Amino acid sequence: MQLVLASGNKGKVKEFNHMCQEEIIPFSEVMEPFEIVEDGETFAENALIKARTIYEKLGEGYLVIADDSGISVPLLGGEPGIYSARYAGEGATDRDNLDKLIEALKTKGVPKTEAFYTAAIAVVGRYGEYVVHGWMFGDVIDERRGDKGFGYDPIFIPEGYDQTLGELDRVIKAEISHRGKALRLAKPIIQMLLNKEKR
Repeated sequence: MQLVLASGNKGKVKEFNHMCQEEIIPFSEVMEPFEIVEDGETFAENALIKARTIYEKLGEGYLVIADDSGISVPLLGGEPGIYSARYAGEGATDRDNLDKLIEALKTKGVPKTEAFYTAAIAVVGRYGEYVVHGWMFGDVIDERRGDKGFGYDPIFIPEGYDQTLGELDRVIKAEISHRGKALRLAKPIIQMLLNKEKR
């Protein structure tokens, strides 16, 4: 059974392959890429929408994994939240989104404030649908630091650290990240489903 990630985001594909023992390929390698409308109201709903959409097109020989994740800043009423990937508008780049969040913090006059990342991972296959969550808490700052990672990593400082995710080593990030935590919960589910397939 082939594991497929319902994302074309190179950063995510790299992160999933790094953290997962099974080989995961982006869906664009097995079908023509297309836009999936994420109109759920939660990270879990959007992850399921993505995984279901790809699974329905690919069929039973595949196990589809999708994640929806983002950063929430309580001071900004939870923004950007589920709109993290398109915070600065449709087609916005990571840099556009990052700059908008920095600008929002500067408007509030705070150089640093609490924030948290959420990741929901959905696994969809012939044996059902599963969703797990992971969180990472910390602060966001109003300046970019470091060039590792992607998305909002250069302005997020995890709890217990004084460096941003853009500065921290990849191994540390995998250990503490919201996606890493969710993936550790998803791994036994993926393994169970692969084992069922082998019977």
